[in-house]
Amino acid sequence: MYNRPNWQRRRRSLLVLVLGLLFLGFLIQPSYQWTKTNVAAMAGRHDSQMSPIIMIPGSSATQNRFDTLVKQLNKADHRRHSLIKLTVMTDDTIKMTGSLRARDNEPIIVVGFQNNRDGYDNIKHQARWFSLAFKKLAAKYQFNNFKAIGHSNGGLIYTYYFEHYFNRDDIKVKRIMTIGSPYNFSEANLNHKTQMLADFIKYRDRLPKSATMYSVAGTENYDSDGLVPARSVEAGKYIYQGQVKHFTEITVTGTNAQHSDLPQNAQIVTLIRTYMLDKPKQTRKGLVSTGTVE
Repeated sequence: MYNRPNWQRRRRSLLVLVLGLLFLGFLIQPSYQWTKTNVAAMAGRHDSQMSPIIMIPGSSATQNRFDTLVKQLNKADHRRHSLIKLTVMTDDTIKMTGSLRARDNEPIIVVGFQNNRDGYDNIKHQARWFSLAFKKLAAKYQFNNFKAIGHSNGGLIYTYYFEHYFNRDDIKVKRIMTIGSPYNFSEANLNHKTQMLADFIKYRDRLPKSATMYSVAGTENYDSDGLVPARSVEAGKYIYQGQVKHFTEITVTGTNAQHSDLPQNAQIVTLIRTYMLDKPKQTRKGLVSTGTVE
């Protein structure tokens, strides 16, 4: 039998070894890059000072719904919060306008929907669309916490989102405020629970445990805000109370306490400034920056 010379066998073994190492390198390189990128992203998120306020408007309202509110907040707060707006289309694409001002750690972000119609089925769709917008925002701005504000159905969208989509260890919601949110739709009798309210109660154990929650109702006559029954807003306690760190109910009356006027209500602006915005703190140079408070 013919035997190859030793040098040929050694060369063949060396070639196999080199090819094996090259192949292993091709496998390792993408994994290394992925790990390096994700470690950098985690470090950036962990060290981030940003704490945005993310708002969702109610049915039939657009991403422009809170323009007046933001102007009032900026005037009263003596700070210019950036205003960034997103609209999620029915094909899952996202349109984004506005920009983040330099050194602004507390921008206001509004997420609206092309399909902004009422109804429980649409609220489910809108919650999924919001989850797409939230992922985009989290990747772009690398924040590790945020504050949530929802007006009317916006509060219902947030509730469904928290129960079915918000499952992140790297980002926490610090504070939640829903304004005139009809947790039992137009039903004023809490003994008659709509399917939506029953579902919210069923999955309430999924709500973020560390959040502080404020449920705000507006009333013209202590029975409703002209559209949403006060008892329907009150139903929020059956969802959030005992599930989040703190739960508080607040009722706003008087001028501009009607449902559609609530986002421009002076008392609402004060409530947001008092309970939702992070308090400014003094730096060593005497400049005001945004501090984090619980």
